Amino acid sequence: MSELLIELFSEEIPSSLQVNARSQIEKLLSQKLKSSNLNYKNLSVYSTPTRLTVLVSSLPILIKIPGGEIKGPKVGVPENVIENFARSKEINVSDLYQKQLDKGNFYFAKIKSKEIKTEDELSKLIPKLLNEISWKKSMRWSNYNLSWGRPLRSILTIFNKKPLKMNFEHLNTVNFTLIEENGELKQKKVQSFLEYQAFLRKHKIILDHNERKKFILNKINLICKTKSCKILVDESLLTEVCNLVDKPTVIIAKFDKSYLELPKEIIKSTLQFHQRYFTLIDDKDRMINEFIIVTNNKDEKKLIKAGNERVVEARLSDANFFWNKDKSLNLIKQINKLKHVTFYENLGSIYDKTQRLRKMAYFISDQLNLNKEKLEIAASVSKSDLVSGLVGEFPELQGVMGKYFASKQGFEDDVARAISEHYLPISISSHVPKKPISSALSILDKLDTLVGFFLIDQKPTSSKDPFALRRAAIGLLRTVIENNLSIKISDLIEYFQRIYSDQGVKELNKETKNDLIMFFRERMKNILKEKKIRADIIEASTSSHANDNFLELYKKTLIMNKFISKDLGKNAVSTYKRASSILEQEKIISKNGPDAVLFRLEEEKELFEKINAIRKAFTIKEDKKNYENHLKLLSDTKLSTDRFFDNVKVNDENKDLKNNRLELLQILCTTFNSFVDFSKLEGT
Repeated sequence: MSELLIELFSEEIPSSLQVNARSQIEKLLSQKLKSSNLNYKNLSVYSTPTRLTVLVSSLPILIKIPGGEIKGPKVGVPENVIENFARSKEINVSDLYQKQLDKGNFYFAKIKSKEIKTEDELSKLIPKLLNEISWKKSMRWSNYNLSWGRPLRSILTIFNKKPLKMNFEHLNTVNFTLIEENGELKQKKVQSFLEYQAFLRKHKIILDHNERKKFILNKINLICKTKSCKILVDESLLTEVCNLVDKPTVIIAKFDKSYLELPKEIIKSTLQFHQRYFTLIDDKDRMINEFIIVTNNKDEKKLIKAGNERVVEARLSDANFFWNKDKSLNLIKQINKLKHVTFYENLGSIYDKTQRLRKMAYFISDQLNLNKEKLEIAASVSKSDLVSGLVGEFPELQGVMGKYFASKQGFEDDVARAISEHYLPISISSHVPKKPISSALSILDKLDTLVGFFLIDQKPTSSKDPFALRRAAIGLLRTVIENNLSIKISDLIEYFQRIYSDQGVKELNKETKNDLIMFFRERMKNILKEKKIRADIIEASTSSHANDNFLELYKKTLIMNKFISKDLGKNAVSTYKRASSILEQEKIISKNGPDAVLFRLEEEKELFEKINAIRKAFTIKEDKKNYENHLKLLSDTKLSTDRFFDNVKVNDENKDLKNNRLELLQILCTTFNSFVDFSKLEGT
């Protein structure tokens, strides 16, 4: 058994591209090895800023390909398909023969058992693998055709302690690795992963990104223990920093204590967002004026520390200047300045957006029973901080600074909080606003964006969503669900459309409302998948949901998923299945429901009364609905339907009685389907 070592040495690759490349290489290589009958024990992919390294252990020297009959394309396909199949099996087209199967006439090939050298297969497989790696952002250089995350400088390939010769674009594979020291590249020939790793370790390079992460975290924890402080660990920052260095050195530095008077978000943004440093807090969770730097070199002369402290001093000095200048600027007086900030080319300015939000505050306040005045004020000043110097310097602090400005100027707490929280949630997993004014403004802000872009027909496509409309829709739905809000989204969409029209925005999509409701329904599927709901239950719920109450849809789906494998769910499903199977076999002459006058047996009357009781229960006010009880009502019909089928002859000789009984079963199924579409559930 032998090992395969691949090293792709390049210019420094950004962190996010490294993570994506590692994942792709592992997946693609695993697939290709298996399809080539190459079994292995372990496959590992590592990365540093300049290298992507692959180690595959326990590969065979020879690949044994068993002989036998291999099915090919169907007779009648284009000639080139047949030729490609024959070529892939290394035989002539004339050697193919035909066989008749249930699904038609197919070509077959007779293959003799043989052995192939693994190195020969790898020499074909690896270039294909490299060619299939896709980069979110890639570069070309010199006059080469190769497009890579960053310029690729060499490819090391070793199999069974010997160089594996091949070429990829303009590069021929080599048997040496490279390191850069003092601006010079040094080579080192290697025959195995152990040799390769030992050489890197000798030069203080930690190849394994997970090992680097542990090393950095241990060093930080050691510093914190010495200083009696704690680190605000941001996992995404830790991952990014880990991928920016291969010889990590952890340094503690400080800034002037006076800057601690700034809002903590400004300091955190300066250190973490802009400089990739780690902030520290004391045992009372207060930020301290020290921070941690992870660098790629030793700092024996303290020059790196001093240089980074100067950078932080400059940025915090600028932030302090803007803070003192902006905090006293009247938010209401800033509203007019928003006329000069474009929202989107065909959708007006940010000022226009705030006016739409202010007008819509009136409508949603009625639906949610909120204080209209507070919501209108919050909507009016929600974007005023965008024209501040501080947000201009730190755009990631939009909303956050607005909250501070509002608090300083005497706005009520829930209004100030709404300015900050209406941007939430910022991702599918981040928390949603929970306070009434905040959640209402968040819903309006996202719906305004969605209606606007759908109006001008700038909807997301299957591959592109440049305005993050899917994220906005999911954020809106999560806010509705997690705050248990029943809102009439269709009405809000119509109100927004009118206001857009009043502002002179041209409607390029006449189906805006319908398209948006469908869009929300599709996004609900994403939310339900995240909750690990069965796929058939999601389909059953969403396909039967005719209105715009997405809280109802969510609750129904969760209840169905909870009880589908229990008696409550099983009884409901089996009852529906028994009735629907009869309806599938019979033709009904519809008379808008069964006629009670034609009931001849008590079991018919009992089932009809049961159905009417359920339909009445389904029509009660939304805030009084209990979906578990609704499912229980459906489940409880089993006794009535069992008695009906045991004692009533549906296929009666009397055509009127037969049709009436079929109509009774039809309204039974229709009633079930008004909860979820039971025909979509597995087992029905």
